[in-house]
Amino acid sequence: MSYPALRPLSGLLLALTISGTALAAEPAAHQTSNPYYVSGLATLNKALAQQPNTGKAKNVILFIGDGMGISTIVASRIHEGQSRGVDGESNSLSFEALPYLALSKTYSDDRMVTDSAASASAMLTGVKTRNGTIGVDGTVIVNSCPSVAGAAVTTLAEMAKAKGRWTGAVTTTRITHATPASTYAHVADRDWEGDQNMSAQAKAAGCKDIARQLVEAPNSTRLNVALGGGRSRFLPKDHGGSRADGRDLIQTWLTTTGPRTAAVMTVTELKSLDPAKMDHVLGLFDQENLPYEADRATQGADVPTLTQMATTAVDILSKNPKGYFLMVEGGRIDMGSHAGNAYRALTETEEFSKAIAAVMAKVDMKNTLIIVTADHSHGLVISGYAARNDAILGLASDENTGGLAKDKKPYAILSYATGPGGAHGENHREDLSSVDTKDPSFTQQATVPMISAAHSGEDVAIFAGGPQAHLFHGVVEESYIFQVMRHALGL
Repeated sequence: MSYPALRPLSGLLLALTISGTALAAEPAAHQTSNPYYVSGLATLNKALAQQPNTGKAKNVILFIGDGMGISTIVASRIHEGQSRGVDGESNSLSFEALPYLALSKTYSDDRMVTDSAASASAMLTGVKTRNGTIGVDGTVIVNSCPSVAGAAVTTLAEMAKAKGRWTGAVTTTRITHATPASTYAHVADRDWEGDQNMSAQAKAAGCKDIARQLVEAPNSTRLNVALGGGRSRFLPKDHGGSRADGRDLIQTWLTTTGPRTAAVMTVTELKSLDPAKMDHVLGLFDQENLPYEADRATQGADVPTLTQMATTAVDILSKNPKGYFLMVEGGRIDMGSHAGNAYRALTETEEFSKAIAAVMAKVDMKNTLIIVTADHSHGLVISGYAARNDAILGLASDENTGGLAKDKKPYAILSYATGPGGAHGENHREDLSSVDTKDPSFTQQATVPMISAAHSGEDVAIFAGGPQAHLFHGVVEESYIFQVMRHALGL
């Protein structure tokens, strides 16, 4: 096929026209005054002025929003803004102001979609492992105590403590749950939170449950601060706990960590602590997980918020002149999504954002590397063509379809790929016409019915600021997060 020769345009002024109107080479006056244009220019100027901090970090704080995929961040951003009466779509959560970003590939050693145990272990050790295992490499056999021998890998917290820094873990879940346990434990089964959860074979083979590993760690690697729930794993049955061995591990903590130690069970006791006099603090504020923020009025009496726990941890750890490593988990974000309950997932994310803002206000970003990420995503979907400023928890108001799906029923803006909101058996999708989808206990509809919504496998975001934060860019393995933290601390 031949093409006609192109004619040269020498001597001619080339003009683009739309509807007969010539477009000038410079932006129009009404264009440069447009708020999106102004905002974009300001963002560009800020980016041009940004200079990477290539120094070493005295402190590293890793914030993990469990199950906080990008769609959860976006929906939480919108909901938080709408809750304050401002434009939700253009709103931002605190950590979105951090200057450096990357995407994290979260698959585990044996699964396309990871669980929290394997993903947190990757971030804390630099080694991907099998789903269901903590602080070991991929050679371990799940639920096999003997296979842990030779498979254990050192965590960043253990490395940092051994080099003189202090360490801590803060969570809204049980302190023995998968993510916080990844700072200090090495097990072939994430469910070994207490000895009552272990098989006779595992006990006979000499493996320790996760609670014991926390309190029996040598002083050279033991966490200085551990705050969360899960008190039942530390107490015998006759003291309100669930341990089968009859041991009181809270007393073990108090008697083996030195004179400047404490164990606290309420926010009142937490507030009464003098950080200047504390070197080790164990806080167990619930028998199981801490209550959702949405339930604080009825279930959260004398239970601290994530913000209170995180800031207290910083106050204690910052006394060490050599610095510290701290992991802070918004763990119940994930649990809200497992229940198919977007309201609780979003409000937990908002509290997570508040905790990050409060910590960033306390620390010196010149010597503190802050990383905010997720261990994995969830199948939360923001779909349809809702109008600007429509309630994110409401129904989609698609002007093309009248907000109706093919079955002539309305649908919510937020739904899940899998979960308890899926239609079961021959049941058809529920008609949401008269349902209050903004109710805090509303279960989002799901495509596939499951008792608990499944994790999803797409990449998650990494936000970072402080020393060496510029090393986060592009698409990286989740295990790379460990390498940046180790490098920043000079370990």
